[in-house]
Amino acid sequence: MPASPVSSPGARSRWLGLAVLTLPVILTSMDITILHIAIPTITHELTPSPSQTLWILDAYGFLLAGLLIVMGNLGDRIGRRRLLLIGAALFGAASTLAAFAPGSEVLIAARALMGVGGATLMPSTLSLIRNMFTDPGERTRAIGIWTASLSGGIALGPILGGLLLEAFWWGSVFLINVPVILLLLVLAARLVPEYRSPASARLDALSVLLSFAAILPVVWAIKAAAEDLALTPSVAIGLAIGLLAGAAFLLRQRRLRAPLVDVGLFANPQFSGAVLGAGLAMFSLVGVMLYSAQFLQLVEGLSPLIAAVAMLPVMLAVGLMAVLASVLVRRFGYPLVFGAGAAVAAAGMLAFSRVPVEDGLVLAIVSSAFIGAGIAPMMTLATDVVVGSAPPDRSGAASALSETAAELGAALGIAVLGSIGTARFRSQVLDGVPEDVPTAATEIVSSSLGAALSVAEQLPADGATHLADLARQAFVDGLGAATITGGLILVAAAIVCPYLLHRGSRAAQVAGGSRGPR
Repeated sequence: MPASPVSSPGARSRWLGLAVLTLPVILTSMDITILHIAIPTITHELTPSPSQTLWILDAYGFLLAGLLIVMGNLGDRIGRRRLLLIGAALFGAASTLAAFAPGSEVLIAARALMGVGGATLMPSTLSLIRNMFTDPGERTRAIGIWTASLSGGIALGPILGGLLLEAFWWGSVFLINVPVILLLLVLAARLVPEYRSPASARLDALSVLLSFAAILPVVWAIKAAAEDLALTPSVAIGLAIGLLAGAAFLLRQRRLRAPLVDVGLFANPQFSGAVLGAGLAMFSLVGVMLYSAQFLQLVEGLSPLIAAVAMLPVMLAVGLMAVLASVLVRRFGYPLVFGAGAAVAAAGMLAFSRVPVEDGLVLAIVSSAFIGAGIAPMMTLATDVVVGSAPPDRSGAASALSETAAELGAALGIAVLGSIGTARFRSQVLDGVPEDVPTAATEIVSSSLGAALSVAEQLPADGATHLADLARQAFVDGLGAATITGGLILVAAAIVCPYLLHRGSRAAQVAGGSRGPR
């Protein structure tokens, strides 16, 4: 049964509505990466522990990922524009709290609230586009613009963060959200039509709890393993709880008439390949951008503003390839473009892993641009496949699956790749820390490159130089280990995802047609 529109927008209204819907997409994606450029300043001002630093980065992404499926289903029931407006108000309020957070604990809580608000925005925008643009050609162009906004926001985050930090305090990277949210609240109520599904089934509370129980223990276990440099019993228990909860969640979805996740959608290889590709692409992209921002500032010694300017080629590559993806796919097909994008991004990752401590600026910028250029068409095509294959009355839930894969991939990219780099950095620094560093400062030195450089500033000249060189080399070695891992993940995506897309296309041709792209 099709979704029920409150109004049916004309051509001009549709494109104006799309312009409005790009605002929350840019904001929520920008907030995934804007902290990458600001985290050295925040670390200096708030002095968080290593674990708190990771949670400042991750709390937003994990709450967002954990709630996307729930919010996608909720929007189908109460109205997608209504949920968009509620979430936008919460996102703006949480951004204000983050901007004036007096300590790490409050900042982590504010970031978590931002994640709750952000979880309402992404599936609402994509499902509204699905209903506003019923013509397949228009919808593909609209999704291309949506994806360019998503990718552009990810690339814009560090650049805007650098500009703000050059003139204001660290809280400005959050406060900048507020005027955009106010504009969205005014324009969306006037230019975006309401849509809701006629389905009236209630959300399954047990499924919601199981979805959280599947994600959060695994995330905690990954972080704890990196911090302790060991697989402790508590880490093993956390992994086991998460995996068991995930299995129970999937089994329950098969038995429900109105599940949070329509497991049947994964029977379509195209859908499975697209969702898998979205997750793996974001896993690699966001993980490496975390290292890129720190490398430019803490290893190359660039100011936040100059570091932001140095990342402009990445933004340009992402935006250009996101727009060109629809043109390329008409000529070469989804599997080939998707696979080529993953291969290009993998090559950029492996090149990035070779960045040296000295004179590595050009290689870092060029390799990052290749990563962005390869991943942008992957994200565009993944979204197009997912949205095109879903029935209109489940578009919110289906688009939430795509966004959940992307956001969970982004959060896991920070957790896994960040933990790999942290473990390598911590191990090397602890092995080589100078004897004149006080015992009480050793733990601080091994927590992050920024902390190590801060301690080095307080030492005599010889000791300071030795510690700074040691920390920078350890960071670059950790960067190499993390980016090699990300590159191998993308190599796997270049093989598996095109195979699934091609298999789904063949199955659709045999069946005589399909909603999804071929």
